[in-house]
Amino acid sequence: MPSLSVSEFKATCLAVLEDVKKHKKRLLITKRGKPIAEIVPYEGAPPRGPLKDTVLFVGDIVSPVAEKDWEASQ
Repeated sequence: MPSLSVSEFKATCLAVLEDVKKHKKRLLITKRGKPIAEIVPYEGAPPRGPLKDTVLFVGDIVSPVAEKDWEASQ
């Protein structure tokens, strides 16, 4: 994986990001020779399918969950 020092990255940040986007390759950012970050090209969010029939209702969904806890104290 190609690497770039943090000072070089700072000076050419926008061009580096465009290059990562264009070539779809990861880039390692180093500071004093040690890796500190990795730039990864964005691949997009996975497509969302329909959510119909994905929820399972158990019990009564209308009445309060703990009805006895809502009694007024006397």
